[in-house]
Amino acid sequence: MIAAPYGGCFVVGTDTGVGKTLVACALLHALRRAGLAPLPMKPVASGSEPGPDGPRNDDVTRLIAASGRDLVQDEVAPFRYLPPIAPHIAAAEAGVPIDLGRLVAHAAVLAAQGPLVVEGAGGFLVPVDARHSLADLAVALGLPLVLVVGMRLGCLNHALLTAEAVAARGLRLAGWVANGIDRDFERPAENLATLGDRLATPLLATAPWSAAPDPVALAGALRLPDLH
Repeated sequence: MIAAPYGGCFVVGTDTGVGKTLVACALLHALRRAGLAPLPMKPVASGSEPGPDGPRNDDVTRLIAASGRDLVQDEVAPFRYLPPIAPHIAAAEAGVPIDLGRLVAHAAVLAAQGPLVVEGAGGFLVPVDARHSLADLAVALGLPLVLVVGMRLGCLNHALLTAEAVAARGLRLAGWVANGIDRDFERPAENLATLGDRLATPLLATAPWSAAPDPVALAGALRLPDLH
């Protein structure tokens, strides 16, 4: 477990494409509004473009902008890969394995400077090598987790399974965000109520479906979780 004197959180999702970057950026904006100076980290980022200083990832660019800090991609995302595929497959194809020890050490350096907002990749159990998943990194960091639930058919099972996996590892779920990712999702209120009854953690925000999600607007509606 890293020392995080300013606190922090690890943003995980029920799946890929559920809005983890949106929520992580909103958390960064909300922390700045609270007078803090947060730092973002995206340990593994696939789906990048070639750049003069290595792969350039759009999610990382957005996290840097939301932090308001003058950071380069290497400082935020130590492992970036070009194809938009599972991290362990991208790492194997690139011949650049994901080193959990390096990620933990990197997170410790960032956490010593301000509240740390870590954004995961894919779902909570996405593999990073032949034996480990991002859940192992979450355990090593020991930060409270924020769960992003993509509100679509199947979200109940995905959210509750993720919450069970988090609890089984002795981690604390500090809150969850309901993110509307399916414009045609039926019975959204009923699904929201079911998750509210069954997830033993606060609902931090509900983000309705939008063609252009705005992290600044979400930050204004976001209840900050307990980051310690």
